[in-house]
Amino acid sequence: MSTKAGFDCATLGIVCFMAGSPAKAADVSFERLLHPETANWLTNNADYSSHRFSTLTTINASNIGNLRPVFTVGVGGASAKENLVATPLVDDGFLYLPDAWGAVYKIDVRSGKLGRIVWKMDPGQQKIDRNRGVALWGNLVISVTSNDGRVIATNRDIGKIVWDKKLSDEPDLTLNAAPLALENTIIVGASGGDQGVRDWVAALDARTGREIWRTYSVPAPGEPGSETWKDKNNAWRTGGGAFYVTGSYDPAINVTYWGAGNPTPKYDSSYRPGDNLYTNSALALDAATGAIRWWHQYTPNDTMDYDEVGTHILVDATLNGAERKLVVHAARNGFEYAFDRLNGQFIRATQYVPEVTWTKVIDAKTGRPVDYDPSKDLQTYANPIGKILNGERSSVCPGVPGAGNFWPASYSGRTKLLYAPELVGCTHVTRDQTRHVPGKFDGGSFGYDARMTSGVIAMDPATGDIKSRASMDYPNTSGVLSTASGLVFTALLDGTVLALDDTTLETLWSFNVGTGINAPPMTYSVDGKQYIAVVTGLTGNQAGRLVNTPELNDMAKYTTMLFVFGL
Repeated sequence: MSTKAGFDCATLGIVCFMAGSPAKAADVSFERLLHPETANWLTNNADYSSHRFSTLTTINASNIGNLRPVFTVGVGGASAKENLVATPLVDDGFLYLPDAWGAVYKIDVRSGKLGRIVWKMDPGQQKIDRNRGVALWGNLVISVTSNDGRVIATNRDIGKIVWDKKLSDEPDLTLNAAPLALENTIIVGASGGDQGVRDWVAALDARTGREIWRTYSVPAPGEPGSETWKDKNNAWRTGGGAFYVTGSYDPAINVTYWGAGNPTPKYDSSYRPGDNLYTNSALALDAATGAIRWWHQYTPNDTMDYDEVGTHILVDATLNGAERKLVVHAARNGFEYAFDRLNGQFIRATQYVPEVTWTKVIDAKTGRPVDYDPSKDLQTYANPIGKILNGERSSVCPGVPGAGNFWPASYSGRTKLLYAPELVGCTHVTRDQTRHVPGKFDGGSFGYDARMTSGVIAMDPATGDIKSRASMDYPNTSGVLSTASGLVFTALLDGTVLALDDTTLETLWSFNVGTGINAPPMTYSVDGKQYIAVVTGLTGNQAGRLVNTPELNDMAKYTTMLFVFGL
């Protein structure tokens, strides 16, 4: 079929669901991205600071009991065990969402009663994978393909592909993070580190897709940091350091902040002695050149798969009577950190999960684990790690999935508190040195010690004081949304969506959609009416976290749907 724009949809890899083009909306300019709009959600984490906070107040504590599903849209569904993990973007009543095949959907949500698919761009990806979202820039929708290393710009009005750039031919590389759109560039992060990929962050020209710079999380021999890879295995070539969560950006200094994942093989640090920079690190990158302005490594020579890719949130706060520009991070290793985002100065770390066994505490001066020994090439930390390095099966808390991970926290402009979801539970790890092969470069395996649960904490990001905590019966790998009406939204793997009071964290409302949720909630408004949206469908990893929950054995874990709630 053809549209009135004069192109054949099939030849362009897109499916069109209406004749003609919808009315053109205003371009998503840098100015719009700099100043978040109340009605719209224009970038993955709501704003460049990754606050995931909305100033909408129509849905509030007085009427939350009336919140109900108003429509759903089936997305994907071409094969069994698909997933949806993305945050939808919304601009003037049109919603943009990718599925597990890298296909991008434009959905008309203006009526508030149904979602009508306007177009679907299918890039021809051969396998499903995780896809955490798209970016809007000008009149383009920027998306990634998870399995074949491509970044694609699609005309958002008619669904036509404008440019399609392949960034890598490496078979195990994936692109999972939503792109970050800046003034003239698109920042993308590579992943696949657990399969033996040396990962990177790259900047592309937004108009053409031309690559401008690329910065690796694992330095090549002779580059700064390479001295921290002391092996004789050329481990840097398969070193990991994935980027699968979108970074933050400070336009005042033109710096973007990304969290890097674990070194590989993840359960066998004896293959890669040394600190293994710049894995498990916060990286402050010059957005113009990709140069590393500063870094902090959370867990040197990691043996526990403690990726630190989770959101690094930018907060301006008063600390000891002085105004400070901070970057804060609820880490996978069980501690919440704060740094000066201008120079990387470590400020503090606070344990935010009930149990940590891999280290005693974080050193208040250095920000490193107190039992880190710079004279050692292999870090044993507390006793469980030493056992793993000796080939014994050993338990560690937080478990391998981490306390925090890809599920984003939120900073409320109303309460000035950080709301962080926490996964609670321990796992056992066993080293397996036969698994040092491309495509399976993990160096071992892990299992759950007991049923996993979760919680949400409210914390002062400047002082680290935990103000309140809510405990939940099922794992939370969704994330958090906070709003100016005093509500905090989150979701659980059992399909429950919750609204909490932003002071007490008391549950004010909940609704179970009947299928697993592995994506963060977001909010938008059309014609003055506010909506909450979340997508469903678990990955195999997340379904596996429902251990010792026989009551959920028959739950539909992989149903891929967009759920929209309204009053």
